Amino acid sequence: MSQRDTFSSNLGFVLACTGAAVGLGNLWMFPWRLGQYGGAAFLIPYLFFVYVLGTTGLMGEYGLGRWAARGPMGAYDKVLRPRGLRFGRLLGAYPAATIWAIMIFYAIVTGWVIHFVFTSVTGAYLETDSAAAYFGGFAGQPGTIPWQALALVLALGILVFGIAKGLERANKIIMPVLFALFLVLVLRSMTLPGAGAGLRHIFVPDWSYLLEPITWGMALGQAFFTVSLNGAGMVVFGSYLRRDADLPASAIQTVTLDTVAALMAALIVMPAVFAYDLDPAAGPPLLFITLPEIFRAMPGGQIVGFVFFLSVLLAALSSLLSMMEVCVEAMMDQFRWSRKTSVAVAAASALGCGLPLALNMNWFTLFVDVITVYIAPAGAVVAAVLFFWIYGMDKAREAINIGAKRPVGPWWNPVAKYLFVGVASLIVLLQILFKIG
Repeated sequence: MSQRDTFSSNLGFVLACTGAAVGLGNLWMFPWRLGQYGGAAFLIPYLFFVYVLGTTGLMGEYGLGRWAARGPMGAYDKVLRPRGLRFGRLLGAYPAATIWAIMIFYAIVTGWVIHFVFTSVTGAYLETDSAAAYFGGFAGQPGTIPWQALALVLALGILVFGIAKGLERANKIIMPVLFALFLVLVLRSMTLPGAGAGLRHIFVPDWSYLLEPITWGMALGQAFFTVSLNGAGMVVFGSYLRRDADLPASAIQTVTLDTVAALMAALIVMPAVFAYDLDPAAGPPLLFITLPEIFRAMPGGQIVGFVFFLSVLLAALSSLLSMMEVCVEAMMDQFRWSRKTSVAVAAASALGCGLPLALNMNWFTLFVDVITVYIAPAGAVVAAVLFFWIYGMDKAREAINIGAKRPVGPWWNPVAKYLFVGVASLIVLLQILFKIG
């Protein structure tokens, strides 16, 4: 295998990590959770969890990847092999395979988004009697497959150029454009008649919710979900870092940009939903059913819809790139394949394995639930236990502090070793028992 590629700048790394974190969950999950669980009161536990535990998890995964200069398979093996344990690569294959499974259905959803970008130009979905009927007649049908393939081809066309010239360069374009489009949409949504009810729903605190355990559970799950902690993606990104990169600062910057994006999404979605008297807790149908109904009724809705779905596409594509890169790195590391071969295999396997899901919405829903609720959350726990407990907390902190302008001190050890690992384990349990997260 050729010499390992690296990010050319810390900015490129942070934007790539932000691209991995900012995805479809920011656009529909955060807005309704913020509104439904106390508005501004929800932000108190959320900001605590995301800045204390989210940054801790990111530093751990960044540090593990940079220390090993490998993704999860190579990194886990490097921790365990000196201790006489030979199953590191097999253990590391678990989060890598999980990300591959997520990539399969994420490519399908990204294909849906591309389709809606094109129909926003033609106005096709605006001309139907029902956005729900339009989406129901599209999703799960053979006509979705070319859009699914196009999503994978776009990702393939970027990643084949590597990290600095492919992934990093793409995110340096995608992220600024995404935030600019978000700003345009925020201004439009907040000026709609009746938008004030949506703003009150988000930002007027209902302090009684802080007494409800579900509020803390939702805030905790959202904090872990939103920064993409899974024991694979951020380990891979960390493995492409140079020794002088500032990991603590990068973690804080990633969390901040992701939180800003989530708040902007709330300011886009909720004022518009309330202005048109629709369900603010619509969940997954929000993107493809509720909001198109708004665009149908809104003056200039075709233009606003195009800008919105273009921004959703950028968010989805940036996340799809990070998922595919995990699979590409695993194949390059395990089989010593070239990047071109690995990218092609990753895209082709995602397309082939995704066809049954693309053609059957019941299978699609079941697959998404099994992967995201029961399988994926454990990856963050495995990575944290390996780095903080087995490799050793003091050595892990030393690896994280290399290149840091403000190194984390010994006080951070119990936060990472006990609080983070304990809470991450709790989230896995909550996911399985209650589907919270």
